[in-house]
Formats: sequence, structure tokens, C-alpha cells
Amino acid sequence: MKHYSYIFYNLVFLMLKNFQISKYCIILIIKIKFFLIVPVILFGQNELKIGIEKTEAYLPLINDKNVAIVSNHTSKFYNSNKSIHLVDSLLKLNVNIIKVFAPEHGFRGNSDAGEKIVNTVDLKTGLPIISLYGDKKKPDKNDLKNIDVIIFDIQDVGARFYTYLSTLNYIMEGCAENNIDLIILDRPNPNGHYIDGPVMKKESMSFVGLHPVPIVYGMSIGEYAKMINGENWLNNSYLKATTNNSKCKLTIIEMSDYNRLEKYKLPEKPSPNLPNQKSINLYPSLCFFEQTPISVGRGTDKQFQIIGSSDWEVTNFNFKPKSMKGAKYPKFENILCNGYNLENEKYLSKINLRWLILAYKKEKNKETFFRSGFHRLAGNKELENQIKNEISESEIKKSWEKDLNEFKKIREKYLIYN
Repeated sequence: MKHYSYIFYNLVFLMLKNFQISKYCIILIIKIKFFLIVPVILFGQNELKIGIEKTEAYLPLINDKNVAIVSNHTSKFYNSNKSIHLVDSLLKLNVNIIKVFAPEHGFRGNSDAGEKIVNTVDLKTGLPIISLYGDKKKPDKNDLKNIDVIIFDIQDVGARFYTYLSTLNYIMEGCAENNIDLIILDRPNPNGHYIDGPVMKKESMSFVGLHPVPIVYGMSIGEYAKMINGENWLNNSYLKATTNNSKCKLTIIEMSDYNRLEKYKLPEKPSPNLPNQKSINLYPSLCFFEQTPISVGRGTDKQFQIIGSSDWEVTNFNFKPKSMKGAKYPKFENILCNGYNLENEKYLSKINLRWLILAYKKEKNKETFFRSGFHRLAGNKELENQIKNEISESEIKKSWEKDLNEFKKIREKYLIYN
């Protein structure tokens, strides 16, 4: 037995000598038949640290400066189930915050999708709130007067039609035009584990898609900002014959120990109708329905987890949307809908067109199924025609491959994380 112990301890010594063991490493000794002893080393993950948590990195960049914040309800620290908003934290540190810019859904994040946001004053802090989802989407010269630096901290969900990317673009333009520094506090992308969907075409660009990227682009918001700068996409330069070399002075407070392939559960719902991880994962595949007559569950507690219509024949699942916070006027309000519950669908790592194709086949009035803005969500006018012509999902996806491969080459230049 002493002989086996000698071998074991020497084996452990060699393993420790030849591996970099983190402080989270645990060594287990497993005793197997006939006195064979095997050391098993389990490696724990280092703890993810997001940009907002690295106060020591960005506080020196904003001390003694006039600061504006672009944020919403997701801009928080979390500690032992308690949270503090970025604005409140910085005010406690005597940072001179001049104003806050609010994106879609507002500073507190409780307005409907598409609902106009107005300028106001935050009751808690007394700070002026300037809307970037109302009469204007881009801050003007007067909005940016006397500001030295802007901090951007909003949780993204990794889908092109999520409008916070467009708000980021217009903030970057304002900073570039007015010589203002921009600091981005980077956050994980909960759909960062894949890249898929048609790449946006010029003729379909709008506030729900300003850049030539696929629906799911697999980047953090900091990486995406680097791409906007590096590809000269500010001021719609890619739409013009001449190149606009306008650049934003950009600093990214990077995350530590972030791996885009690992599942990341958001501590706060990013917008009123994305209540949980399942809805966030389904969102890139279901948002197409926003420009069709089909409901995605707004006005229920299963937003972006169910689909249905009052015109469909009876199915094993039904629901009745109601007016509620975040969905004042849902499709089919107070009307029973038949449909499908997608809560138990497998975790998606690609765009699923099966539900869109199925819904079109079930639609009685096919001429009005695709609304005028559908191509802006899809990123092109081809997808609508492909579905009308009964092209298979696999064939549709083949038509995306060339543009996706070109995008992947561009994306690669701006990646910060594994």
C-alpha cells in the first residue's frame, strides 16, 4: 500500500508541476478497486466580471469631467441579490453627471416597444433625461454642449433589430462630430454563441438595422462598436459613394473571463417583452412575426415564447392577450388565439424559419400576411418572396451563406474575447 501511495503523491506532484492550477482548482482522490488510486482535477471557472463592475478602470477617465450617461434599467451592479444603478453609483462617487440619454423603452425600461419617449427629469436624481427614441434618435449639438465624456452601458441581446445598436451608432456619431470621448462598459451577449440570418441590404436599412450585419452577429456591444468605427460605418458612409473616415474616440472597458460560447443568464430582463432566457433565445427567430398578423405573446406572460392567431384552427394551446404594462395594445387584445407554446423548444444555435413558414401556410389571407416593414426586419426583400414561393428552409439558408462568410471575415478583426 505504501508503494501505491508513493506513486500517487509523485503523480499529483507532476500534475501540479505541469499544469497551471487556478485558485478554484479542486483535487479529488477517487479510490477504485484493487487499491488503484486516481487523482482527478476539476477546474472551476474564474468569475465573469463585466465592464460596469470595473470602476477602478473607468473612474480615472471621468473624474473632474462633465459626464453624460446613456443607460436604461439594465445599467446596474448586482451584489448579493441587491442592485445599484450606474447613475446612482457614480453620483455617490461625486462624478459630475450632467444628463442622461434614454433609448427605446425609456430610462427605467417600462415603456412599450415603439412607444415615443419624451424628455423628462428623473425623479430620484433630478437629472434631465434626454430621449433618443422620440422626435429624434441622435443627440444634437445642443444636447452635447459642455459634455466631455459619455458612458454607454446598456444590455444588448445580440439581435440586429434590437434598437440599442442604432442608439449606439448615433451616440458614436455625436461623439465623433463634437470631439467627445465615449466609454463603453462591455456586457455579455446572451446570443453570442452563433452567427446566422440574412445580412442587411442597403435598401432595407432603418432604425431596426443600420449596418450590413446578419440578424445574429455573435459579438459583445463593445466589439460591435469597434466594428462600427473600424469599418467606417458612421454617418451611413457605406451608403455613399465616398468614404467617410469619421471616427469616434472610443474606450471599451472590457470584461474579464467572458466566453461567448457559454450560456449567460441576464440578471434583469432587457426590455418589457423579453422576460426570461427562453424569450431572449427565441427572439431572433420570432421577431419576424412583428411585421405579420401573428401574435408572439405580447399581452401575456409568455412574450416571445408563443405564437398564434385568432384565425387559426383549434390547436392544443390557446391564449388571450390583454392590455398590460409593456403591451398596452397587443395584437388580438381580449380575443382567444390558437397557436403553439415554444417554451420547451431546444436551446437555439441558429435561426429557426420553420415557425414562420408554418404560419404563412396556415394563414387564410396570404396577401396581407407580410406587412410593409417585414423586409426591414428580415434585412432584405428576398425572404418574403422565398416563403411565398415555398422555398425550403435549407434552400433559404443556402442563399445567406456567401454574405455570412464575408461578414465573418469582417467580424474577426474586432473580436476581443474567445
